[in-house]
Parts: sequence; C-alpha cells; structure tokens
Amino acid sequence: MARSDVKLTGTERTFGTDEIIVSKTDPKGRLIYANEVFLRLAGYSEAEVLGQPHNVIRHPDMPRCVFKLLWDTIASGKECFAYVVNRSKNGDHYWVLAHVTPTFNAAGEIVSYHSNRRVPTRQAVAKAEALYAELSAIENASQDRKKGMEAAYQALTDKLQALGVPYDEFVFAL
Repeated sequence: MARSDVKLTGTERTFGTDEIIVSKTDPKGRLIYANEVFLRLAGYSEAEVLGQPHNVIRHPDMPRCVFKLLWDTIASGKECFAYVVNRSKNGDHYWVLAHVTPTFNAAGEIVSYHSNRRVPTRQAVAKAEALYAELSAIENASQDRKKGMEAAYQALTDKLQALGVPYDEFVFAL
C-alpha cells in the first residue's frame, strides 16, 4: 500500500472526546484489529488495513526517532504514551494521545500490541508540533536516514536526561 504519492491536504480531522481509537497489531506491527473510529479517521475500510503495517497511517512530519522510542519501550514489555500525528488515506491528518501496551501469553511472551488513542489538548499538540519539527530537522539534516534518526533520538534522550524525566512524564507535562 504505497503512500508516498498521497499529497498532504493540510486539513485536520477530529474526533469526539468521548471516542477512543483502538487498534491491535501482531508483534511485527501488522494490523490485526481496527475499530470503527480508527477506520473513519484513517479513511480506510477494514479489508484495506488488516494485515498491513500500522505505519500505513504514518504522517511524514512524525519523527522516526519517536517511533523508535515507542517500539523500544513496548518491545521491552512496558507501556508507552506518545503524541502522534497520523495521516488519513486522502492526505488529511489527525492528532492523538496514544497509549500503547504489549499483550503477553501465558509464557510471558509478547503476542500483540494494543493501542488506545484519545483526543489530545490543543496546548499539548502545539508543544508536540514544536518538538517534532526540531527532531525532524535533525533527522533530515543527514543524508543517511539511519544516522539522522539516531542523531534525533540522541537529541530526544539528551533533552529527557536534562529534564530528569522519562518520556511518559515528559508527555504528560506537555
């Protein structure tokens, strides 16, 4: 499902404060469940997304280093909270406060990931946008995508160390 040809519209989609976007993935990040709110905001049918990588809704303005932090956290068996901007099928975008958790089997192995997303505050979105623009600029300054992402990840972890807080506390302070 190639997405690079979809132009961004600049139009923000919203959802109700009483609504929750829910999705589940297998351990590799492929969608195995998406609720109606997810499908409506993303603009896809269930048949279009099931089996696809969750990053089918990745917005190009979302720094890859934030996803590295998120995946490193949940792959280690911990939950993660993050502000995320997603892209709809038609190029619209929508902001969420995501809560991602691993699901374990009886042997303690991760068998899937579960994500609930809620409406973020406008103040938090403004702060996340500023941080993400800074991190994206670091990522894009390198011609080597991996090195750019690693430099931005280091900048993010340095910022967290300087503040003396883990990422989740940082997110809740936005």
